[in-house]
Amino acid sequence: MKPGEKTYWLDDPRHVDFLIWALVGLCIITAGADVLDFLGLYIFKHPHFPEERFINFYGFFGFISFVFIVIAGKFLRKLVMRDEDYYDR
Repeated sequence: MKPGEKTYWLDDPRHVDFLIWALVGLCIITAGADVLDFLGLYIFKHPHFPEERFINFYGFFGFISFVFIVIAGKFLRKLVMRDEDYYDR
């Protein structure tokens, strides 16, 4: 960084580490809540389909969907990509 340049909250690596650990903690808490629901200790959701009763079904479904979107984006990029000088012509 240059002297006199404004610093922001995420410029400090300690703050980035804190943010990552806070997100990991949040994931553990939500996964734990899902385990409590699976064991029948507390009811959080009312599934419409039998698959929704699995532990962390929505997390796995979201992850698989995200992976599919990224892979589809790689193929779509080849379909819609233009030459570098497309707008200069």
